[in-house]
Amino acid sequence: MKRRTRSKVYVRFSPLQYIGSGQAPVIFMLAATLLLTVSFVRPGVFGGIRSSVTDMFTPALIALSEPFRQISVVQTGITSLSELRAENTQLKAENARLKEWYQTALMLESENQSLHALLNVKPDPAHRFITARVVADSGNAFVKSAIVAAGENDSVMKGQAVLSGEGLVGRVIEAGQSSSRVLLLTDVNSRLPVLVEGSRQKAILAGMNTDMPALKYLPVDADIKDGMRIVTSGNGGMFIPGLPVGTVIVKDGLPYVKPYADISRLTHVRIVDYPEDPYLIEGSGAPR
Repeated sequence: MKRRTRSKVYVRFSPLQYIGSGQAPVIFMLAATLLLTVSFVRPGVFGGIRSSVTDMFTPALIALSEPFRQISVVQTGITSLSELRAENTQLKAENARLKEWYQTALMLESENQSLHALLNVKPDPAHRFITARVVADSGNAFVKSAIVAAGENDSVMKGQAVLSGEGLVGRVIEAGQSSSRVLLLTDVNSRLPVLVEGSRQKAILAGMNTDMPALKYLPVDADIKDGMRIVTSGNGGMFIPGLPVGTVIVKDGLPYVKPYADISRLTHVRIVDYPEDPYLIEGSGAPR
């Protein structure tokens, strides 16, 4: 009985009792259509109301979003602190390893000096260099050479090594008074004694008029892999040993060398002048 009484009271005072079950959607649709029509005819009529409502609710939105913003700030701080701790730990470990290598380097330096003194080793003579600008390039498929703005007036001589900032480029084959011609490593006439670092295997770097010269005359059992470093061997007295040349790239089972220097985009080069080996000068005999 009580439930029926409450239901009658609710129905009696409900505002929807005067609206039929099928009339409410129609009224809401008419109201929405009216609002859309008014906003279409006069777009700015609700602008002030919308701005006022936005201004009214903005402080509440700010207040509601503030806890989430603080949580985000705290989370970011915790993440940054964790990253800083991990980085600090890594740097400490690297610093410890560097200290060990530093002590090892000092010991090796001391041992090297002692061995040099015992063996009476003659140090390599110091060399000098001159930087010159590349003024012309052959730029064809048959000759790979370049002309530089330095010659005999600048102490440039035939046979000197030519380098860029990254590695060996070639050698001087003609020296005029104020200009010189450089035979590049990629030229088909270029032959250079080189050494494969790590394996200590000697070979000849042969130009092929392509971007990468080939490694030839390697031992049959040579173990050549991608990424091995190639330097000058110093054999024949052509160049001083240890000049950087490039890295090995194996293609179709054959070893090639990608030069460190971008030979196709040379603008300035370094021409190295070093004292010649007196035993390799023409007309001189072997030491006795």
